Amino acid sequence: MANSNFYAVCPLGLEELLATELKECGARDIKTVRGGLHFSGSMATAMRACLTSRIASRILMRLASSDYYDEEDVYNFACRTKWETWFGPDKSIRVDVNSHRSPLKSLDFTLLRIKDGICDRFMHFMNVRPDVDRARPQIRVFAYLDERYCTFYLDLCGEALFKRGWRRDKGEAPLKENLAAGLLRLAGWTPDQPLVDPFCGSGTIAIEAAQIACNMAPGLNRKFLFENFSTFERDVWEEILDDARMAVNRHAKVRIAASDISSIVVQKARENALQAGLSNLIDRGDLTFAQGDARAALPVAESGLVIANPPYGEQSNPKSASVASMMKNVSDNLKRNFAGWTAWLLTSDRTLPRQMRLKESRKIPLFNGPLECRFFRFDLVSGSFRKDAPAESDAK
Repeated sequence: MANSNFYAVCPLGLEELLATELKECGARDIKTVRGGLHFSGSMATAMRACLTSRIASRILMRLASSDYYDEEDVYNFACRTKWETWFGPDKSIRVDVNSHRSPLKSLDFTLLRIKDGICDRFMHFMNVRPDVDRARPQIRVFAYLDERYCTFYLDLCGEALFKRGWRRDKGEAPLKENLAAGLLRLAGWTPDQPLVDPFCGSGTIAIEAAQIACNMAPGLNRKFLFENFSTFERDVWEEILDDARMAVNRHAKVRIAASDISSIVVQKARENALQAGLSNLIDRGDLTFAQGDARAALPVAESGLVIANPPYGEQSNPKSASVASMMKNVSDNLKRNFAGWTAWLLTSDRTLPRQMRLKESRKIPLFNGPLECRFFRFDLVSGSFRKDAPAESDAK
């Protein structure tokens, strides 16, 4: 199977984690850029990456690149590109355009010219035009224009890869699944470590961790656009799928405790976990969802990790002052009851350590969607609470 060139998109700050994943899939010539990376490999490598990557948001296959001066050059480039190698006019299409420092005045007009070029080529050679479907296309074309070159890509995925297929109700400001996977990896969590999330929301961190423990490929229950390509080799894909299915271990031992102050939210998180195929872990009590206040959360073992995405100003405005007060109480509880644990908290509020009266041992810049955040690490050592609170004898 001949090698092709690909581009993988991921959340800002997780590029190196994605590079590690893609190497495991057999990717070569990996070049990291901001928000993604370029790599080469066979189509089997790319299909395996779509199925197994927890960090990637999308994987695109590079078709061709050409310099341009105006929209007509881009149109002619679309007419010259051999789209019929990859799909026929019986497939519905969608075109998306992104640019950086492009001199063209209207990307909307450029998009129309690319679409015209694709359809005109099929009309010229086959006398049939493909249908355009913005909502559910069978083929999705991405065009990227910089100041000099236009590059065409085919999307291998369809829906973004962070959509694992289990989320029934997003709730308020959901954490994307691939960012949750990145938090777990950055924190160094492994399935033998107890994990607590006292702000679980829709359950993203807990569910992602449980699926990692069970070695469940994130793309097992979804379809991909590469299945619509004329060159699609179903026997190769079925072999990749079979390997992933056989690798699943639903009897993995793990200890994950997720909670939230809203009983309604907790119930939705539990339903999400069941939808994600984690009923075995829930039935055994290895994965739990409970209503509870983060200010009164308790550890489930002598040591482990707290990994959470607590509410912050953008999510809870105009309640930011009450959030700061709450986080101080959360910190008091962590210091009192979680000695020997390590807490990792994602927030866009850089004053969080000061609010919690804790000194972070590490902070990692990340983006939660458009929000620039910090992933703070706090080492909760024995006796840290007593440093911040007066002793009982002094308080009397």
